[in-house]
Amino acid sequence: MPTVYEERRARLRKIIKAHKIDALLVTTEKNVTYLSGFSGDSTWFLITPDSETLISDFRYITQLREECPGVPTYIRTSKTGMIHALKEVLKGTPIEQLGIEGHTLALNVYRELEHELENVSLIEVNWQIERLRAVKDQTEIAEIREAVRLAEKGFEVLKAILTPDCTEEFLYFELEHSIRKFGGAGVSFHPIIAVGDRAAMPHYRPGKLTISQSPILLVDWGAQTHAGYKSDLTRTLLTNPSTKKFKDIKKFEKVYKTVLESQLLAIEKIAPGVSCREIDSISRDYIKKAGYGKYFDHGLGHGFGLDIHELPRFSQGSDALLEPGMVVTVEPGIYLPGWGGVRIEDDILVTKNGCEVLSSVPKDWDSVHVSC
Repeated sequence: MPTVYEERRARLRKIIKAHKIDALLVTTEKNVTYLSGFSGDSTWFLITPDSETLISDFRYITQLREECPGVPTYIRTSKTGMIHALKEVLKGTPIEQLGIEGHTLALNVYRELEHELENVSLIEVNWQIERLRAVKDQTEIAEIREAVRLAEKGFEVLKAILTPDCTEEFLYFELEHSIRKFGGAGVSFHPIIAVGDRAAMPHYRPGKLTISQSPILLVDWGAQTHAGYKSDLTRTLLTNPSTKKFKDIKKFEKVYKTVLESQLLAIEKIAPGVSCREIDSISRDYIKKAGYGKYFDHGLGHGFGLDIHELPRFSQGSDALLEPGMVVTVEPGIYLPGWGGVRIEDDILVTKNGCEVLSSVPKDWDSVHVSC
């Protein structure tokens, strides 16, 4: 039986044939991983209709044998650059049309390839592997489920250790430690842990603010498995909301329930064949009708897997259609500068008949209140 990587390369070869090229040079690190299972870096993957070669260096000889059994390799010396190694691999082959990942290839590398491969035409084959990656196979879905489970366990620990003198930065460190303790490889991105008005900054970096400085606490986090697959969740909490410092409980409740309802409405409509633009509009229109339209201007969500941001994307400009096997976030938010913000995010698997919410962290109004 073919391995999952052989099946992925077989799908890619159909794309190579459709583009009428002789080979595709894969230089994007995560795409190399997706197609071969190799978890290192500094490695290119040359794929033709009937052959394949990983081009790497001495550091990865053993790792390549263990992670990519049966895949031919070319190991360059420390005196040999990648493009010279590629020329050696191409020597004597009938390759005249070479596909490249123009959307990620550095301009200087492109120019050097043009100069060194004199009799080879470079053809941009952009985003094709990423489109394959957008639809997850069963191996990937299992990894993502595990990444969600790890994230949820880490979040339970975070809530349990909250005290008024906890800083945002301290909570970040403890969250990552918990995820690793439960068996994860770490966090899937730098967590956003924001107190008070910092929650109005969608990509805030945790700092020295303490829980005691405001009841509003936004946590955007995820876990990564050892195979490299990620999760991505957000919850917004109220810590000790009865404190006299917080005069806006009614305002917070209105904002929170608006975000939650907009998210639930969008998730309800996720199904194969529905456009990403339509899903985005459902949530965005609800927030707009509630009077907060100008305070929500990022995309509703995105695919994820080996990278934290992958195809497809829920946005006002995306006409992509959902397919079974896609795994996406749905993360509406309302951000009020100088006051704070609310974002709620879950991980969703598109199924044959609709969708499955992979994450199960409570998000009803009662669950928002956390004493510390």
